[in-house]
Amino acid sequence: MTAPRNGAPLADGLALIFDMDGVLIDSNQAHREAWTAYNRTFGLKTTEDMIERMYGRRNDAIVRDFFGSGLSGQEVARRGAEKEKLYREMIGPRLEDMLIPGLRSFLRYYRSAPLAVASNAEPENVSFLLDRADLRHFFRVVVDGSQVARPKPDPEIYLRAAGLLGVAPLNAIVFEDSPSGVEAARAARMRVIGLRTTYANLPGTTVSVDNFLNGELYSWLATLTRIV
Repeated sequence: MTAPRNGAPLADGLALIFDMDGVLIDSNQAHREAWTAYNRTFGLKTTEDMIERMYGRRNDAIVRDFFGSGLSGQEVARRGAEKEKLYREMIGPRLEDMLIPGLRSFLRYYRSAPLAVASNAEPENVSFLLDRADLRHFFRVVVDGSQVARPKPDPEIYLRAAGLLGVAPLNAIVFEDSPSGVEAARAARMRVIGLRTTYANLPGTTVSVDNFLNGELYSWLATLTRIV
């Protein structure tokens, strides 16, 4: 479905905040491939359990999980950066095809509303997607994992995004695909829309959709009003 032609996109005082991986871009498989290839250079076999633990976490936590907690902060940062460089090289040629279906039409429809990205991802990955896919102009605020002390599932990143947008947390609607992200948004007292790109079932979400082509998503957002 394309965006509706008529009607107010979003009530005054409301804002939309988007996670990135699994919400703006279907990147899970690429991250799996990149971690598998990178870990192999250390002779480390990447298991399904390791991949499952990866989703929704910031890179420093993933590196320490995969390689041990004894690494220095500098080494953790280096390994994370090397893996993400490999990931960006892998997705560059197919970036447009990896965007979640219906995303561009959805962002165009709601572009007059306050929109933000709030992602645990590395700043280089966030910039790569927003600039290479020409999405940055849709978002008034961009918060990445380097800008908060405590990553998701802590609510800090969502509270920061709402504050920068100038809206109360209760008036922010978050788009998420992982349990840790849902936990962070709910801890911030925000309503959550689940994208079923990573998990078929995301407890704690108010609405759950496969992608941005779902007409019920537009209809539900049209019913919302400012709370405070």
